[in-house]
Amino acid sequence: MYFLGIDLGSSSIKLSVLDAEKGTTIASAKVPEFEMEIAAPQFGWAEQNPEDWWENVKKGFSILRDKKGVDLKKIKGIGIAYQMHGLVLTDDKLNPVRPSIIWCDSRAVEIGHEAYKAIGEEISKNQILGSPGNFTASKLKWVKENEPENFKKASIMMLPGDYIAAKLSETPQISTSGLSEAALWDFSKGKLATEVLDKMGLSEDFIPEIVPSFGDQATVSAAIASELGLDPGTKINYRAGDQPNNAFSLNALKPGDIATTAGTSAVMYAVSAENTFDPESRVNTFLHVNNTEKAKHNGVLLCINGSGILYQWLRKIISVGREELIPYEKLNEEAAKVEPGSKGLRFYPFGNGVERIFSNKEVNSGIENLNYNIHQPAHLIRSACEGIVFAMNYGFEVMQSIGVEGKVVRAGKDNLFLSPVFREIFVNTTQTTLELYNTSGAEGAARGAAVGYGFYKEFDEAFTSLKCLERMEPDAKLSKQYQEIYQEWKQNIKIKE
Repeated sequence: MYFLGIDLGSSSIKLSVLDAEKGTTIASAKVPEFEMEIAAPQFGWAEQNPEDWWENVKKGFSILRDKKGVDLKKIKGIGIAYQMHGLVLTDDKLNPVRPSIIWCDSRAVEIGHEAYKAIGEEISKNQILGSPGNFTASKLKWVKENEPENFKKASIMMLPGDYIAAKLSETPQISTSGLSEAALWDFSKGKLATEVLDKMGLSEDFIPEIVPSFGDQATVSAAIASELGLDPGTKINYRAGDQPNNAFSLNALKPGDIATTAGTSAVMYAVSAENTFDPESRVNTFLHVNNTEKAKHNGVLLCINGSGILYQWLRKIISVGREELIPYEKLNEEAAKVEPGSKGLRFYPFGNGVERIFSNKEVNSGIENLNYNIHQPAHLIRSACEGIVFAMNYGFEVMQSIGVEGKVVRAGKDNLFLSPVFREIFVNTTQTTLELYNTSGAEGAARGAAVGYGFYKEFDEAFTSLKCLERMEPDAKLSKQYQEIYQEWKQNIKIKE
């Protein structure tokens, strides 16, 4: 029995077919070949066209159909993971009325601040566990205030994964965990935060059918099933934001479990049984995928906007004049040639919108202490890796300050965690044990679909084939060295007021 996982990122869309009986992935696809573009019509904006996502999803299906031995008609259920906090506005026929305002877009920051004042700290603390910040509800409010014609055309608000599910099923829906990442879930009452909507002057009419993360959410339409090569009646059984899904992929489901990833952004995500509230909104709490009325499971998330996107930028800069971009593996090899500290070169990996860990303020990005006679591209690459980890550690310290505990961190062996240098920096800066697993967001979404379908009766059954590939412990000498470099880096952060 097969299940399909779709992972909608801001750089690419990945699809994986899981043989649930064996617990192994039998086919995968990644589209497009190069990273998807993020449009920035104005400084601080970030947009993508939802219709482009859908076209790439269909291309992914085409690639899978052409793979030998893959019969898509055996797929019983579909799981969808997606870039969090994006706003997709459509009319009642599911046509987008404007491009999606995606996760790293900063335009709604002030609206979020004003909404926080209007809602009040008491409601924010007890109901949505934070400020509306720069999340989906604030982006919807921005459209209302700044694009009244588009707002008038809109009938439905969804998150990116909901849009893909709606294109598959012709049924608009949103999940409980999705509402929490939109700052529209009332944690105190376990329902839509209608009071927050009212305080922000937004109508409940925009919210489609609400579904849980797991279960028979919708059925792929007959027309789309025929077009994609699926069996009629194929179900959508799971959906989750990419970071809760990454944690699920790594079997991080119990309080104290911590998952991390360093793709386009860098994230630490800790599972908690508490309604954790950070009064400064530097880290945020959302419903975890396995939350139930009987067993509370939340995810406390820190996010650094500039991670893989910084590494991608470096790759392009260093590859100027070449017919093909230098492989990321080569960048990793170059970084390994340089000693810790990069001979004094310091990289501040911001510059991709406002940063949550600095209360949604802009932070100076760039390079310090550059010496043209000393520093070579390898120093630049290593200092970028150090800067990304240092920013993650800064956020990790915030998490610890509000009660998050845990010293073992799980990651998929993917993206920046493919780099031995990055892993060394991470372990010795964060002072944690790092466990690496051979899994992906798309595979995790497929496992989620198998759980939602009922093939796996318990969560543990979904992960019997998940194996730890490598376990890294901090080294006392390196830890001391990295801590000294980190403290110096930390003192030179410049926040824009």
